[in-house]
Amino acid sequence: MSDATVSVEPVSAATTDPATIRPAEAAHFGALAREWWDPKGSSAMLHRLNPVRLGFIRQAIDLHWAGDIESVRPLAGKSALDVGCGAGLLCEPLARLGASVTGVDAAAENVAVASAHAAGSGLSVDYRAGELGELGLGQFDLVTCMEVIEHVADKPRFVAQLARHLAPGGLMILSTPNRTAASRLLLVQGAEAVGLVPKGTHQWDDFITPDELCDLLHAADLDVTEMRGIAFGPLKGLHLTDDMALNYILTARHRQ
Repeated sequence: MSDATVSVEPVSAATTDPATIRPAEAAHFGALAREWWDPKGSSAMLHRLNPVRLGFIRQAIDLHWAGDIESVRPLAGKSALDVGCGAGLLCEPLARLGASVTGVDAAAENVAVASAHAAGSGLSVDYRAGELGELGLGQFDLVTCMEVIEHVADKPRFVAQLARHLAPGGLMILSTPNRTAASRLLLVQGAEAVGLVPKGTHQWDDFITPDELCDLLHAADLDVTEMRGIAFGPLKGLHLTDDMALNYILTARHRQ
C-alpha cells in the first residue's frame, strides 16, 4: 500500500475555513460511540445498511478503475478517505479491499473506539478527529461520505472540502436521506419512535434532495456519474433500487 496516492501538501487552512461541524451533532454521536460495533445496539440500522452500501461501492470501484471484478483487493495501491467515519464501519472494509485508509470524524469518542477496534482486527487505519478543513490532509483516490451531509452546518462548504480532497482521476461516493414525506414518516417519525434509530439523530429539515446535492457537487466542479436509491421492503429489507424517496447513494468525479 506504499504506492497509495496521498499529497503531502495541505489542501485547506484552518484560518480560512469556517466550521462545518455542529457541536451538538458531534456530542450526540460521540455519546453512542461504545455501541457503534454492536449490531443490536444503537447503530443497528447502520449495520443493516452497510452491506447495501458496500455492494454499491464495490461495483463503483470496479467500474471506475476497470479492475478485476474477482479481486479481493481492488483498492490495493490506492488511498481512501472516509469523512464522518463514526467508529469505522466503512473504513475497515475499505482497508480489507486493499486501500490505505484515513477516517475523519467530528467526535473524538468515535475515533477512539474506531482506533481500538481496527487494532483489535489487525487493520491499519489512520483515524483523525476534527474539522476536515483543518486537518491538513492531502488528496485521496477514493473519498466516501455516508449519511453525513445531513448533519453538517454548511453544506456548500462541506462539499467543497470533499472535492478538494479528491485526487485527479479519483472517485467520490456519497449517501444521504432524501427530504420527502416518506423519509419523514419512516426515518424520523417511525425509526426513531420504535428505537431503530436513536432519538434526535435526524432533523428532517436538514435532509437534502438529489437535485440539491447534485447542484452542490456541480458547484464544486464534480459530475455525478451514477445514482441509486436505497429502499426498505418487508421481503428484501434494505436494498438498492431506482426509488430514491427514502435514501440514495451516488458517485461523482472531477469534471473533465
